[in-house]
Amino acid sequence: MRRGGRDPMPGTYQTTFGDVELLRDLDRQDGWVLSKEGVPQSYVDLQDPTYLDFEYVRLMADVIDLLPEGPLGCVHVGGGACTIPRYIAATRPGSRHIVVEPDARLVDLVREQLDLKSVPKLKVRVAGGREGTAGLWDESADLFVLDAFTAATMPVELATLEYMADIGRVLRPGGTLLVNMADGKGLAFARRLTATVRERFRHVALMAEPGILRGRRFGNLILAASAQPLPIELLGRRAAGGLTQARLVEGDALTRFLGGAAPIHDGEAVLAPVPPPAVFG
Repeated sequence: MRRGGRDPMPGTYQTTFGDVELLRDLDRQDGWVLSKEGVPQSYVDLQDPTYLDFEYVRLMADVIDLLPEGPLGCVHVGGGACTIPRYIAATRPGSRHIVVEPDARLVDLVREQLDLKSVPKLKVRVAGGREGTAGLWDESADLFVLDAFTAATMPVELATLEYMADIGRVLRPGGTLLVNMADGKGLAFARRLTATVRERFRHVALMAEPGILRGRRFGNLILAASAQPLPIELLGRRAAGGLTQARLVEGDALTRFLGGAAPIHDGEAVLAPVPPPAVFG
């Protein structure tokens, strides 16, 4: 897509925390992938922001689509190419976005190459997730999206009960939290992070492709959480009917999934899982 006479330029770009690659999707004229250390980080279609290429992003969009109608006040911790803000801007005009992203040079890259200025009512705060969240007003967000990774590993400081409490402070009483996490065999980290979210939020649902949910392969799992009931039946049907044919786990089944896993607290020596090299070829 031409922006001011220029198309995005594929190549390797230096950012604050290492090099990233900007790759064109050969199957879609305006599709672009941001990749770091061989791990795809974000996908955007500059002409059609409602096209979502990554399976886990489609699951997040299923949740967003079922929120009450109208514009949303959104916080996104983890910027990347801002796929979800673009999607919400297209499907819910008038929504406002605060994106918290620690990599200033990555923000500049996305702004210059991937037309970030085209997303209305979006502000970027260059800060770490904890710092950026601490600076937000109480009860100021309808949706809080936590999708922050260093390459393919989630920062553990964003997975603790203390941080979930701060997210709860920022969300309005009926607000929704979405968490993207990744795990593999045994799902030890996923169980503990789910237990952490469930400790703070009364209503929690976990969604993932069945093979991932059984710990048979490494992949992404999505948590939806709120102080208010979630649209479980509709969400379960959407998840199962999508390309991933994902399963939704909640209530007693989620309790069994946790298997007594304990919440994560600040200062604990917890290691976030690293994907096997074969996952990304």
